[in-house]
Amino acid sequence: MSQKIPRQITALLSALLLGSLYLGLVSGCLEKEQAQPIKQQGTLRIVTRNGPTSYFEDRTGATGFEYELASLFAEYLGVELEVTVLHSLEEIFNALENNNAHLAAAGLTITEERQKRLNFSPAYMEIKQYVLYRAGTKRPKSPEQLIGSKITVMAHSSHNEILSRLKSDYPDLQWRTATDVETIDLLDMLASGEIDFTILDSNEYIANRGFYPRLNIAFEIGQPSQLAWALPGTITTPGLREDLAAFFKHIRTNSTLRQLEERFYGHSQQVNRIGSLTFNQAVEQRLPKYKELIKKVATEHNIDWRLLAAISYQESHWNPKAKSPTGVRGMMMLTLPTAKEMNIKNRLDAEQSLHGGARYFNKILQRLPERIEEPDRTWFALAAYNVGMGHLEDARKITESRGDNPSKWADVKNSLPLLSKHRWYKNTKHGYARGNEPVTYVQNIRHFYSVLNWTEVAKTRTPPPQQMQQYVPESLRKNIKTL
Repeated sequence: MSQKIPRQITALLSALLLGSLYLGLVSGCLEKEQAQPIKQQGTLRIVTRNGPTSYFEDRTGATGFEYELASLFAEYLGVELEVTVLHSLEEIFNALENNNAHLAAAGLTITEERQKRLNFSPAYMEIKQYVLYRAGTKRPKSPEQLIGSKITVMAHSSHNEILSRLKSDYPDLQWRTATDVETIDLLDMLASGEIDFTILDSNEYIANRGFYPRLNIAFEIGQPSQLAWALPGTITTPGLREDLAAFFKHIRTNSTLRQLEERFYGHSQQVNRIGSLTFNQAVEQRLPKYKELIKKVATEHNIDWRLLAAISYQESHWNPKAKSPTGVRGMMMLTLPTAKEMNIKNRLDAEQSLHGGARYFNKILQRLPERIEEPDRTWFALAAYNVGMGHLEDARKITESRGDNPSKWADVKNSLPLLSKHRWYKNTKHGYARGNEPVTYVQNIRHFYSVLNWTEVAKTRTPPPQQMQQYVPESLRKNIKTL
């Protein structure tokens, strides 16, 4: 005996069947696309995470060391770059295992555990791992002195693997893992006293220490490691390994990798804790008085206000009445000839001084050769603002004579100090100069600018939801399962 099926159910079954067919077609298309070389696909798909060392958006758009490196790889292949930002390492690993991305550019350490489930590109940076603590608290000097403290690290991180290995030697060592957190969240927790210690890679510490001047290195933990891009455990994209090997060889040979490292890390390496602490205090206490004025002047001269603020801090610590024994005065510490050239009547007037400094900076910027591109162009202009265009040109010529690139700050900053050595300056047009000073000057301003820039980014940042998991020894876990 037949039974009539209601029309609604028939329609539902038809929709489900069509949906299944559609998903099957889409899945088949994705698998077919993945099986093509990236150049044929036309798009390089990466996953990453937020942070100064990986990916973030500022006033100019997307940036970050990993993002810029991936952009270079996409350019090398002649394809578009598609970026997906994920909040946890496990999400990143799952995306690779599900073939939702060609690679993860997220500052990942090569570890034995990760190699069991993933492949890796050639390494591009060697790093160390640091235990961090808060100034004003007792500094631990060994893993044993971490026992009984509140320790939190990122879940599925190499730092969690380090602590797990130490567990056999220090059975009482306990810690928590945090899912869906970024490096800045862990640093915030440490700075606020919510936790006692965390672990950070050395490159992330260098990039972030200016924002957290009260956080210090306690000791190095684990062994030096290498950072690399992670790839799916089963690579289905033809030629990906070969393309990566050729790309990293290329950017090492032509110094692009070294210059990128200098761009994101060079300005922070020489910054001391006291200098960062003093700057952060000035940002809170003194900058508010002059911030709107700096913004107004910067807008009139088409300069990023954060850059003008960083320059004026380096010059006078935002003190419009500042003066030096050499005769420079005011917020931008203008010489008398420069003030007259820039039509400034009163160097001690904050607004006039800012206008004079901004005009002079732009004049230098326009005089530089067109082949010098940003951001190097700005760093060169700052160096010339400090030491003079003539000495900068001498340093560029020395750079070229040494076989380096006279249009890259990463190379010229190594030549500027040579202007104080007779062997080098005797053959220059402008002679002796204290070449270390413009290098320090530029690196300080870059650091201050970076802090101001990241502070603005952090204000609009929405922290990911945090989930904590207490470390439980394996023996105890087995006992819990039997309850």
